[in-house]
Amino acid sequence: MTSALLADHLLAPARGDGTALRLFADGGWAEAADGATLASANPSTGEPWIAVAAAGPADIDRAVRAARSAADGAWGRVHAADRARVLWRIGALIDEHRDALAQLESRDNGKAIRETRAELDAVVRCFEFFAGVCQGVRGATLPATGPAFVYTRHEPVGVVGAITPWNSPLVMLAWKLCPALAGGNAILLKPAEYTSVSALAVAGLLERLELPPGTVNILPGAGVRAGAAIAEHPGVDKIAFTGSTSVGRQLAATAAKTLKLVTFELGGKSPNLIFADADLEDAVNRSAFGIFSAAGQSCQAASRMLVERSIKDAFLERLVAKAESIRIGDALREDTQMGAQISARQLETIERYVALGVEEGARLLTGGRRPDLDSEGWFYTPTIFDEVDGSMRICREEIFGPVTTVMAFDDEADAIAKANDTEYGLSGAVWTGDVKRAHRVAAALRCGMVWVNTYRTWSPLVPFGGYKMSGYGRENGIEVMEHYTRLKSVWVDMQKRLPDWYAG
Repeated sequence: MTSALLADHLLAPARGDGTALRLFADGGWAEAADGATLASANPSTGEPWIAVAAAGPADIDRAVRAARSAADGAWGRVHAADRARVLWRIGALIDEHRDALAQLESRDNGKAIRETRAELDAVVRCFEFFAGVCQGVRGATLPATGPAFVYTRHEPVGVVGAITPWNSPLVMLAWKLCPALAGGNAILLKPAEYTSVSALAVAGLLERLELPPGTVNILPGAGVRAGAAIAEHPGVDKIAFTGSTSVGRQLAATAAKTLKLVTFELGGKSPNLIFADADLEDAVNRSAFGIFSAAGQSCQAASRMLVERSIKDAFLERLVAKAESIRIGDALREDTQMGAQISARQLETIERYVALGVEEGARLLTGGRRPDLDSEGWFYTPTIFDEVDGSMRICREEIFGPVTTVMAFDDEADAIAKANDTEYGLSGAVWTGDVKRAHRVAAALRCGMVWVNTYRTWSPLVPFGGYKMSGYGRENGIEVMEHYTRLKSVWVDMQKRLPDWYAG
């Protein structure tokens, strides 16, 4: 059986008798209550290739009730050791079907198959890590004044509403699903409306585990209907959102009405600092990966490159050559290095920013156009701007495409000042051969993650998240469990008498 047929077979549980893939809620499959559907397009061709049911408020309400029943009932009684076994088994099922899932992901998302395969490996490792985390979430015994035994315990939050983006669908699914289940919670996961197919394929795998109905619910739908309904529902205890800062603001305001717990991983405009003593070839290669992988559609993209003035020309010469050598094409081709943008709308947004950059006075070195391909897909060439001023919109606003800006700096203080001159604070990088400088600059950058002599690497063991307008809370690491559990303090009195000051 070919990879494409295997991928198609993986969707069988979601197909039913209809023309659209169904929702997964309350342990089973269903059409949307109002019959609504969404067409999912293949970014490599620009053509719709499948339809999915689109959840609305009625579907969200049903799923929340099922999740509450699971959280307060059968799933809530599952011990940590058994939750660990569930997570490990999910990881094993994904591992077994990784090739088929990568095919679905690339077809639905437009990301090069070599990237989605690598991401599937990371997804499996995420489930394996959190299988271990389940039994590592511990309370503490605390000293108390007087004869009492005091301890803390971590308890599930309850019902988690997770809303994920379209740029790395299965990675984002894992980042939300793993800690939610590890903490003993039930979850509603709304994948991005552009990229719901791989999440429904995973739901088909989860069905094999016979989890208590309502433990995991996968609900595709538009953000303005399904996402808003999750944020508004009083039965949802926590919102975990990855996406744009503008949507994060809206969700925060809505969640505040019912005082939901919230964690947001939002936009970025990450600085990439290259000092003159850096390994130039390594800095060029990894910086190009930092901006052009995922076709630039990454919140941590190296979209602001700050280069020491004495090496800027040499750096740019090599970076332009690297950008122009990248093979753009159909995501499912084995030789494709950079796939398509997610939608025609996103492609038009990139084009508007590029035109704005030229209008503002930046110098376009390469790219800035759609490539000459025999395809109607949504492709864009790797684009580099020089002579950029820190006030330009292309330098301040998140473009979310394969577009980077380059500015010169004169010394370490200048580099840090320019790097921090942004409302965002997700990530940044430092390239230098001086270990003391590496630590000084890493400490001075106001962002949640700093790479030294590398870019865009992550692990489920390492916390990820931002400062400022890049959000709050953390994904991954043992630290994420602080957001998926509630801490309870328990006092046990060791004697039966009133305090002396009161009794007397």
